[in-house]
Parts: sequence; structure tokens; C-alpha cells
Amino acid sequence: MRPVDAPFALTIKQNNTNRLHCLNTLAEQQGLQRGMSYSDARAFCPDLLSHPFDHRSLERFQHILSRWATRYCPWVGLEGQDGLVLDITGAAHLFGGESEMLADMRQRLEHAGLSVRIGIADTRGAAWALARYKEGIAPPGDMISALRSLPAASLRLNSQTDQTLQRLGMRTVGELSTAARAPLNRRFGTELLMRLDQAMGQQPEQISPLKTLPHYGVRMTLPEPIGLVEDVMAGTARLLERLCQSLKLQEMGARVLRLSLRRVDQESQHVELRLARPLRDAPRILPLFERGVDAIDAGYGIDQMRLEAVQIEHLPAQQISQRHGQDKAGLEDLISRLGARIGLENIQRFLPADSHIPERSFIISPVAYSEPGGHWASLRPRPLLIFPPEPIASCGTYPPDHFRWRRMALSTGRVTGPERIAPEWWFSDDNWRSGVRDYWKVDTQQGRRLWLFYTPQNPGWFVQGEFT
Repeated sequence: MRPVDAPFALTIKQNNTNRLHCLNTLAEQQGLQRGMSYSDARAFCPDLLSHPFDHRSLERFQHILSRWATRYCPWVGLEGQDGLVLDITGAAHLFGGESEMLADMRQRLEHAGLSVRIGIADTRGAAWALARYKEGIAPPGDMISALRSLPAASLRLNSQTDQTLQRLGMRTVGELSTAARAPLNRRFGTELLMRLDQAMGQQPEQISPLKTLPHYGVRMTLPEPIGLVEDVMAGTARLLERLCQSLKLQEMGARVLRLSLRRVDQESQHVELRLARPLRDAPRILPLFERGVDAIDAGYGIDQMRLEAVQIEHLPAQQISQRHGQDKAGLEDLISRLGARIGLENIQRFLPADSHIPERSFIISPVAYSEPGGHWASLRPRPLLIFPPEPIASCGTYPPDHFRWRRMALSTGRVTGPERIAPEWWFSDDNWRSGVRDYWKVDTQQGRRLWLFYTPQNPGWFVQGEFT
């Protein structure tokens, strides 16, 4: 979090238009409003600073904040994209009352650099209205007195319904609560009356707490310190069995495992294992820990071991047949071993790409985070070895009978072609600015099988690949 001492807003793209999604106080003082187009906002406030709105970061922050809020009550849920809802029934007295709990919340959040608006009421709808339009605590059992002067929009109504109510002269909750219900039901449907009844406590509204994610971690406290590699591996095997059982129940697999070893002097040693594929097979995982455990400094002994699955992925159960079984297990374990030494990102493979340009017909991707691709989309075979074009001395549009390449004198034996490849105009590539290319497959009498091309716009011959 970086405070900004200037008008600041988060922008979001809606219907090909950037609009203001959230503003700070200085931006609101300049007359800017949520939903205003970014171009209009810059016209009102040239000094406006902005940043694109990140949905994933906000969702992650809300989940972190919701876990923090469980210090006040066990029932914590999300309220839209900018709020939390808590059911503090039976928990306020632990902090000395509702006022003391509200003050404690505000103090801790402001200390963390967050500006917050809090409302406490008997109903979820009334608390929502107080938090956004009039901070405070509603008197128990009397919601109408707390909401009477608030605008009708405080009932969580959409903008169209709110505008229609204002044109009809019902601008506050008090005026809406005294109006006849039958005309309102015919005009606006059941949603308006439902929101009113929920705020007044005449209809129940439950809080759905966030689901607690399972934690995949096991621990072992040893009665006597250990220091031998064999003993540490034996303890790791017992921890792996328990951890893999938990992963199997949830049909999950571990991608990153962390083994923490606490010594008797309270220092901790860590061994992190990154796997090429999600696994929950303890016999396969255990040997991969040997290299990391062997490098551990046990000191005067290790008295506690902890194994945790830091990164997990879905690993549903699969039917193993005679044809498809453990054929890839050895390769995946080898990649994991090599990755522990040089890093999984450095073990790469070529994958097909949807392009007819030879240089763009493939991409390079880490083996651990990709699957083998299909066949290359090409009507004619491509050479296994492709390199930057190398010019050769020749003239004419047909492959030369004799030419020199890399200080070798070569004679043409058989030729196949041409295959004309046009540049992709939507990409800017200096190597293809010369126009189309006519590719030929040339088998030389010396045994070389080369891939040559001719450029008609700027006459010349080049060698770009070699078949094996």
C-alpha cells in the first residue's frame, strides 16, 4: 500500500471505455464521481493519477482481511467488492460492548493504513446502510429511527429504481416505509419491498461465511534429537505418508513441498522441493528429498520436523491401464531432480505455434509447466535445424547447380519446391521486410540436405535450415 497525496482513482474498462471505479478523498473534492469516464475526469482534474483496477488483487486482499476479521467473530462473509459483513451476535461483550468493538476495529485498521466505515445494526441491510451513509450503531429493535433520514439508495437498490423513486418524491427510507405497499409492488416488483423488509428485520437475511481452505501440513516432535541423514529421511517418510493421505482425500497434488527442520538451538533449516508434476505418491516423492536433506546442517540435533505443501493443484483420480500407466513417472522424476539443481524454469521444450513463418512456428516453454503439443501446422516438412539466413553467391530463380556455403563447395543433386511463404503483415519483423520468400529443399551430392530460399523483390539466395 502506497498512500498518494494527490487526486487518485482506479480505472476499469467497460464497453471499450475507461471509467473511474474507485476514488480517494482528494479526487472526490475535485468533483469526480464513480462511473465517470476517464477522459472527462482528466478534463476536470488534469493532475489526476490513475491505475488499472486489479480484480484478483482485490479478491486476494478481501480474503486476507476476512481472515483477520475472525478475531472478532467466527462468521465473516464478503459484502460486494468493497466490504465485509460480520455476525457479532454473542461476541461483542468479549470486547466490552459494541462501541468498544467498533473502536478497536477502527484503531487497528487505521494503524494498518486503511480508511474504513463501520455500521452496526440488528439487520444486515441496516448495517450496510449505516456503513455507507451514516456511520454509527443503530439502537436495538428500532431500525426505522436509524434509517428514517437516509436516502432510499441505502436499501441496496439499483440506480434505475433509485432514480424512479426520486422522481416520485420518495427520496428517503422514512418516506418509502410509510407509502402504500401495493402500488410499490406493482411498479417495482418484489425486490424493493424485500430490501425494505430485510433492513427493518421483517425478513431474515443470512450471512454465508467464507469457506476455510484446507491446510496441508503435518508436524512431528521428536523425543530425542536426531542428526543422521537416515533418521531424517525416515521421519520425512512418515510425514509424507500422512500428508499424501490428506491430499488424496481432497484429490489434490503437491507441486512445491517445504520440509522445515528445527534444531535444539531453535534455529530452523528448510528444504524446498519443486516437482515437475503434481504428486501425492509418497514412495515417488521421498527419494527426491535426499539431495536437500544431505545438505542440512543438523548442528546439535533436530527435535522437530514439519512438512507442508506450499503449492497444490487439482489431481483427480485416474484409471490406470496396461497401456497408460507409469510410463511418464521416470521422466517426471528426472525433471524434478534436474530442476532441484538448475531450476525447473531452465528445463525447456519446444511447442508448436500457429504461424507459417519458420521463425515463429514454435515457442519455448518450461517442461514442468507445459504439456507436449501436437503436430506443427505445416503442409510441407520443416528442417530440424533452423538458423538465421546465410547468403550464398548465386543468380537466377532456380537453385544453383554449384554454390559455396560455410567454406564448403557443394553440388546440387535433387531439389523440391518452391514453397512460397508471405510475411505476416500484422507483425513488425525486420527480417521479413523484403517481401515473400520461395523456399526449396536441396539435396546436395555431398550429403547435405539444405533449406534454401529466394527473395524475388530483392534477388538473392539464402540458406536457413538443414534437414537431418
